[in-house]
Amino acid sequence: MDRIDCAYKWLTRTALAYLGTPYRWGGDDPSGFDCSGFVLECLKSVGFVDNQVDLTAEGLLAMFRESKITTPREGALLFQLNGQGTAIHVAICLDQWFQIAAAGGDRRTRQPNDAWRGNAFVRIRPIGRKSNQVICNPFGIQ
Repeated sequence: MDRIDCAYKWLTRTALAYLGTPYRWGGDDPSGFDCSGFVLECLKSVGFVDNQVDLTAEGLLAMFRESKITTPREGALLFQLNGQGTAIHVAICLDQWFQIAAAGGDRRTRQPNDAWRGNAFVRIRPIGRKSNQVICNPFGIQ
């Protein structure tokens, strides 16, 4: 197994370790994540993004836009776009069928109790095939 294959595995293993962590708007640590904070923390854990980087879903899409792929794969990033083509959500693909993301919250989700009331946490969901999504391979290899 080469370094890139290991990075895919560690990225998804790290993501799974945060399963059940509460969603927190603007959150970027294990006390609570928003979608981009969660993905960044996982990317930082495998040394692929500098620890000082702080990006939104749109910023992550800008960083990885050149590595678009057509089929989800382990470790790929799945971006949901709004009608103007701006990334409004980001998740990590676990394989071609499932994703893991910090989801379910919004601007009002600031505390763990808000997250639990709103059913907002790091969770696994099926990957829906939508026209308003982009899949990028952060490791740049098909």
